[in-house]
Amino acid sequence: MALLEPARGFRAALADTSKGVAVVSEVKRRSPSKGDLFADLDPAALARTYEGGGASCLSVLTDEDWFGGSVADLRAARDATSLPVIRKDFTVDARDVVDARIMGADCVLLIAAALDDAELRDFHALAAEIGLDALIEIHDEAELERALAVDGNLIGVNQRDLVTFQVDQERAVRMAPQIPAGVVRVAESGVRDRTDAAVLADAGYHALLVGETLVKSGDPGLEIRLLRGLT
Repeated sequence: MALLEPARGFRAALADTSKGVAVVSEVKRRSPSKGDLFADLDPAALARTYEGGGASCLSVLTDEDWFGGSVADLRAARDATSLPVIRKDFTVDARDVVDARIMGADCVLLIAAALDDAELRDFHALAAEIGLDALIEIHDEAELERALAVDGNLIGVNQRDLVTFQVDQERAVRMAPQIPAGVVRVAESGVRDRTDAAVLADAGYHALLVGETLVKSGDPGLEIRLLRGLT
């Protein structure tokens, strides 16, 4: 990895809440549950709009089959801004972690529900070794325990059930106080408006990962400011 530029600090960008809750803004063309959201988006232009609106980081879907994303989307979005970027995809092999670094991501997603204990441990360690932050996504107390067992310091609580696709905000509110101090907490999925954002910020989340609300808003920059309570 010596030939690659240093990764931008994804976790560090979310840890400071002195200016309010951070927003990880997602470049998202479609979803399995909703179909096309913004199929013909320009990833570079959207990323610049997100940065101008006050986003702290970017999330870019690279899965093609389910989300219509690509590696090209990630590279275009990252090159257009100074923001750290997470590769939003299914990490199921050590090569996926390395690929994320090679394509220019600053953080990799590790979904606890999709990995066994050894995979979670090994992929998390590999990410650190090659200079990536790792966002460990959880849904419940058992998965939180597994994330903490590998010294996870960036944990996301997905409010959307991966089987039913239903959103349950109470899940995130319940889990927040169980995540130890020193761990950066991210609420994922189903953040619709400032009211949702305020509830999650009050629960103790450092950041919100927001996709559908932004790409369908018509004015993503304004929407970010509204979510953060700056407008």
